[in-house]
Amino acid sequence: MRALIRLGIALLLTLFGLVSYCSSTSQNPITGENQRVQLTPKEEVILGLQARSRMAAQHGGLYPDQALQQYIDQVGTTVVQRSEARNAPYPFEFHLLRDPQTVNAFALPGGQIFITAGLLRRLSSEAQLASVLGHEVGHVIGRHGAERLAKQQLGQALVSAVGVAASDDQGGGRQAAVLAQAVNQMVSLRYGREDELESDRLGFRFMTEAGYNPKGIVEVMQILANARPGGQSPEFFSTHPNPGNRIERLQNLISQTYPNGVPPQLETGREDFAQVVRPRLQPAN
Repeated sequence: MRALIRLGIALLLTLFGLVSYCSSTSQNPITGENQRVQLTPKEEVILGLQARSRMAAQHGGLYPDQALQQYIDQVGTTVVQRSEARNAPYPFEFHLLRDPQTVNAFALPGGQIFITAGLLRRLSSEAQLASVLGHEVGHVIGRHGAERLAKQQLGQALVSAVGVAASDDQGGGRQAAVLAQAVNQMVSLRYGREDELESDRLGFRFMTEAGYNPKGIVEVMQILANARPGGQSPEFFSTHPNPGNRIERLQNLISQTYPNGVPPQLETGREDFAQVVRPRLQPAN
């Protein structure tokens, strides 16, 4: 009898999770997509702010140079304010993390963007930096974090249902549910291949609207593809999947957008980058 009751509760939890996930749809005003999200933009902002300090702490805190912090913020703000990204309901903030070893960049829901000193050190132009920040802005505007959290909430409901069905009188099912919740941490979000490809396209769009040369994003991918000491990929590829044709896709996007060649007025910003960033970056330990 108890087994039947537990099975009934499990089925109800599963049904509730599925109905909640499938009925939570919202149209993205910038991408035009209909997305399954359960958070409002305001709630995304709040969650991102709550997770901001934890993300920084995982990478040694913020970089101890205010001028570099301001430069990162200036480039990121330019990408947002001079592109359609400015119409998004997110107060974007850009942060340089102290971590000299990790080669990566991150985006939290709601507009918190991070780049590590380890990645910044490998760049050589402002256009390359704009492409990295524009890509992360794409994740936020694409609401990829909110989509992943919605799926995790569905997963949580299913795990809880399984826990109830399999539990014993000592509460083993509740322990399993608590463990599942601990695993679903925002700072551990991993975006899928389609999320990355969409962010490539959005980042391309935002950086070119802001006046940066799109070759910067191809150069970043080439830099990262070649930066594999000992045969290991940079940390960037653990959170930003790199399908073999990703560079080719970006080159095709440039050719399709600019069939007569990239306009000369689109800037690379190499001199500005060299003057501001190189003298202030501390050598990696």
